[in-house]
Amino acid sequence: MVIFDLDGTLWDSSVQVAESWNILIKNEYGYDRGLTAADISRNMGKTMNAIADDLFGDMPEEERYALARKCEVFENGYITEHGGRLFDGVEETLGSLKDAGVPMAVVSNCQEGYVKAFLDSMDMWKYFEDYEEWGRSGLLKADNIKLVMERNGAGSGIYVGDIQKDSDAAHEAGVPCIWAEYGFGEISDAEAVLHDFADLPAMLKDLGFM
Repeated sequence: MVIFDLDGTLWDSSVQVAESWNILIKNEYGYDRGLTAADISRNMGKTMNAIADDLFGDMPEEERYALARKCEVFENGYITEHGGRLFDGVEETLGSLKDAGVPMAVVSNCQEGYVKAFLDSMDMWKYFEDYEEWGRSGLLKADNIKLVMERNGAGSGIYVGDIQKDSDAAHEAGVPCIWAEYGFGEISDAEAVLHDFADLPAMLKDLGFM
């Protein structure tokens, strides 16, 4: 089974996330927080509480986590309506892998409902067997990778992600990692480096996964 990280691997929604959080904060507090896509992208891959710690560290802990929960809910609806930007070659390549009979899933550290918003907004349901997220399971990425593999009877797996925490989680889960080099971060110990998403089928063949 090929399991994908979402942000920085399949798409970039940082512009839309920043827009949605600014709208919610304006509505709730009456001022412009001025969050940017760069603020969001540097936090991609973290749990939502860790993102709140970074973006709202000037607020008391209880207040900033409560604000993050409100932002999450509003964000899911906003993303469902507005979508994000798929990286080049993603849909075509996923279609090729699906046609080749490769089972695929998404595992992200996002809030509950965010992966569904991605699948809905970009019409991606047809490509994936399953998904899991921190906000739904309460588990961190390594455990969610194992959970998805077990749930789908996958005897082997490989994880595709863009930051070091993705590789750490994959290896903790006992699977190799492909670094999506075009994404938001760096990985020092990936088993392979993906420069262009369209190269993924050939890379999977070389690694013995097709």
